[in-house]
Amino acid sequence: MSDAIVVGSGPNGLACAVALARDGVKVTVLEAEPTIGGGTRTSELTRPGLLHDHCSAVHPMAAASPFLRSLGLEARGLQWRWPEVDLAHPLDDGSAGVMLRSLEETVAALGPDGRAWRRLFGPPSESFDALNEDLSGPVVHVPAHPIALARFGLRAAAPATLLARALATGRGRALFGGVAAHALSPLDRPMSSAVGAALICAGHRHGWPVAHGGSRSITDALAALLREHGGAIETGARVRSLAELPPTGAVVLDLAPRAVADLAAERLPDRVARAYRRYRHGPGAFKVDLAVQGGVPWTNHACRRAGTVHAGGSFEEIVAAERDVNRGRMPERPFVLVSQQYLADPGRSAGDVHPVWAYAHVPSGYDGDGEEALLGQIERFAPGLRERIVASSVRSPAELERDNANYVGGDVITGASTPYQLAVRPRLARDPYSTGIPGVFICSAATPPGAGVHGMSGYHAAQSALRHLGAAS
Repeated sequence: MSDAIVVGSGPNGLACAVALARDGVKVTVLEAEPTIGGGTRTSELTRPGLLHDHCSAVHPMAAASPFLRSLGLEARGLQWRWPEVDLAHPLDDGSAGVMLRSLEETVAALGPDGRAWRRLFGPPSESFDALNEDLSGPVVHVPAHPIALARFGLRAAAPATLLARALATGRGRALFGGVAAHALSPLDRPMSSAVGAALICAGHRHGWPVAHGGSRSITDALAALLREHGGAIETGARVRSLAELPPTGAVVLDLAPRAVADLAAERLPDRVARAYRRYRHGPGAFKVDLAVQGGVPWTNHACRRAGTVHAGGSFEEIVAAERDVNRGRMPERPFVLVSQQYLADPGRSAGDVHPVWAYAHVPSGYDGDGEEALLGQIERFAPGLRERIVASSVRSPAELERDNANYVGGDVITGASTPYQLAVRPRLARDPYSTGIPGVFICSAATPPGAGVHGMSGYHAAQSALRHLGAAS
């Protein structure tokens, strides 16, 4: 039997380990922290009984993941829960753009923009499962669905500011702009529509669900499946050098590229070391978790039923805020993403006190206090919020990085969404999961297809490792 070591127990590390173990490889996962899961950890951060997700909170791409869907994780305890409203984007006049899993209901709610929304997102939503087979793999591959991929690519390649011109109302433009802002990219940049378009289409196909019991349920299910296949997980096992690892058939690193370069040191080919050290990280997040009596008092009633709320104001405000954070300036009104997972998963609450998850986009490494700006953006659309807060937990970009070393400067998506890095990450190579060291691979969100709890980076890195193990045997 071949053996392998996976360093890091985030969703990609565990997905990689499961893929290897299912193929008969004896796998050990080494995790530096006391608990597994990376960005999918869940803890009682504010008050006993209230469950807060550390980072990743809402999971359209996990529900849509070809690999995760193949594993039968429901038999290992994973249960998806859907809110009544998937996404709401409030505006100052009390209205809101609303996205539901149902395309037709979304189209009806958008009124004058409904026809354009259907034209932009209807066809790729209907064929999203087939399309996602291509979107969730390496950029350089023979597409299984070339026509669908080409049609989607025409939308994805456009700057968000250009695609938004198809929408006539402030509600429709803000709704799209808020989803596009998940890429933490300037929205006038080419390909800044790509992430938003994919999230919208995944949402219309699978919704924007949460994991029952917290995002940790995803990695707990993966860990259970790994152990069923004979794999082992060791926590508190920090690896500082490849030289510390015992001889093994393959090593897979769920780490950011610079960390791989540090770990591998002189073993890494010079050209790869240069590429990994040049790899760019994007803006940071400033995270605030709240315990709120009675929930957030949104002015718009759809927001009170929404699992996700984008508190960013108009499309033009979002464009300006994302431009600022990418230029290293803290906006007066940052884009704020709010999750109310308890609406779909009431067990996260304690009586009438509910956990509210929020982060603001801020410059990389921002060392100021972003809490007031974040709360101000929420209270702008939910007057009286502060009076309902009974406890809070705040984490700056530096603290997010201390909690998860892949989040360099608070970059929770592990890499700037530049046109180059969306197409070529973490370096230009036929096999982006190979580090250039025989038998050593990288599987973090810095590899294709990028950020999100989908496990596809881990799955593809496992295929590269399996090819190596097969050739070596």
